Amino acid sequence: MSAPSAALLTRAFARLGFASRPSPDRAGLEALYLAWCRHVPFDNVRKRIALAKGGSEPLPGGSPDDFLSAWLEHGTGGTCWPSSNGLHALVAACGFDVRRISASMFDRNDHNHGSLIVRLDGQEWMVDSSIENDVPILLERGVARAIDDPVHPIRVEPVDESFRVHWGMAQNTNTMPCRLMQDPVDEAFYLERYEISRGYSVFNTALYARRNFPGRLVSLTGRTRHEKTASGVGSRALSDTEVHDALVGELGYSERIVSELEKSAGYG
Repeated sequence: MSAPSAALLTRAFARLGFASRPSPDRAGLEALYLAWCRHVPFDNVRKRIALAKGGSEPLPGGSPDDFLSAWLEHGTGGTCWPSSNGLHALVAACGFDVRRISASMFDRNDHNHGSLIVRLDGQEWMVDSSIENDVPILLERGVARAIDDPVHPIRVEPVDESFRVHWGMAQNTNTMPCRLMQDPVDEAFYLERYEISRGYSVFNTALYARRNFPGRLVSLTGRTRHEKTASGVGSRALSDTEVHDALVGELGYSERIVSELEKSAGYG
């Protein structure tokens, strides 16, 4: 697939808060990833709409162009495969040496997750469009490390020639293991795995939407709202009207896309 146009990239960087593209150095990578984590949600909104409608068209957001265009228009993100492609386009446009990899969430030994690694000044940094932990994760062969953040804790565990990254979940204070697997993979691999997820995915049966804010993480699972802060996680059930208002007023989705979700797939 072709890269997004210069005009689309300029609009995307501007929405992230940049007057020009971040510089291809550590400060630029940190700024770009933080901006992504604070502005681009992780969600299954467009995927649920597509699955409810049926048909044989490719799942939405797979191409960076489609992903970024929809985010600019509707505030939507995506699940791991499309969102990784979208982040890859922005990171590559800044001049970083970035590559796609596959991983296994829950460490089930299957390729159920896509992520990115940036090579910079001889070091490797993981920037993950789904984990969205606000800061790049340094990966050093054989070195264990931790990021002690109460909202976005990270623990890197060396495993043979690779790593298992334990990251903080949104709905509770537990961590989930993610073992890095195939390195590198290409865009075709991402799109194939995205289509395979039609058959089974934890994100196929109910609404899931998550977005970072300074010092807190807000997520919706079906009709339940969770808010994670340094003090812990608070959860409460919402009415349909409250879910609608949270999606539009708090998480930043367009009225049009939320209405389409309600009419086609519902909240689950």
